[in-house]
Amino acid sequence: MKAVILAGGYGTRISEESAIRPKPMVEIGGRPILWHIMKIYAHHGITDFVICCGFKGHLIKQYFADYFLHNADVTFRMDRNEMHVHRAHAEPWTVTLVDTGQETMTGGRLRRVREYIGDSTFCLTYGDGVGDVDITASIKHHREQGGLATLTAVRQPGRFGVFNLSDTSSSVHDFTEKPTGGETPWINGGFFVLEPSVLDYIPDDDTVWEKGPLEQLAAEGRLTAFRHAGFWQPMDTLRDRNMLEGLWQAGDAPWKVWNDSRTAATPAVQPVSTPAPNASTLVTS
Repeated sequence: MKAVILAGGYGTRISEESAIRPKPMVEIGGRPILWHIMKIYAHHGITDFVICCGFKGHLIKQYFADYFLHNADVTFRMDRNEMHVHRAHAEPWTVTLVDTGQETMTGGRLRRVREYIGDSTFCLTYGDGVGDVDITASIKHHREQGGLATLTAVRQPGRFGVFNLSDTSSSVHDFTEKPTGGETPWINGGFFVLEPSVLDYIPDDDTVWEKGPLEQLAAEGRLTAFRHAGFWQPMDTLRDRNMLEGLWQAGDAPWKVWNDSRTAATPAVQPVSTPAPNASTLVTS
């Protein structure tokens, strides 16, 4: 199964970071949030990714182009212009990076990667939200419901106190400071499970996935919800980013469902004929 990740937006609400890099490349614990999302999926056995690039997409491509080198022990022979790769810690991922346009909407981006999705059930999520979502269970739920699309329904704790106020009175009869759990509504948390036929609901690049397609699927009774009561957090603002960073640094990141030992050292790769970047010869040992 493949996972499609929307990573092409401008991220204007976190412009302090997105002015220099796409929002999915903003780092938590020294790694892009995109990497964290991919680790969540990989924990559930999904390691084939299609990344929908757009704004500053070349930086996402560069990150993966250099990923192997950045996670390897290497020796450079400057006089011979050689690079020796000794040991590498690489993820067992297949990553397809697709330029889906600068101004394309979320539905249009999904439509543009149709040829890379194939004819099987696939996952879709946003490149700026993490959670301890049980993706395996969501796929099982999707198949049991028999619909075309399943979204993950989440409840995000409120940031402000809420109260009821009638049209005819200024009296506040109840007040809840920063409501949580059952006091907050269910919202779309991404982490979709989809059938390829949902792409037929997307006519063009201007289609917003959350409007026309999802609204039509819901009206037809083909959209279901997988309820997730655990941790979920989008990274919309710098405040969100700092909160996620604080959880990571404290060793209390609920979305870290993977075990570090799962990223094991790979065997020494076999010699290849193509030259390494800035080196005429690549030698492995």
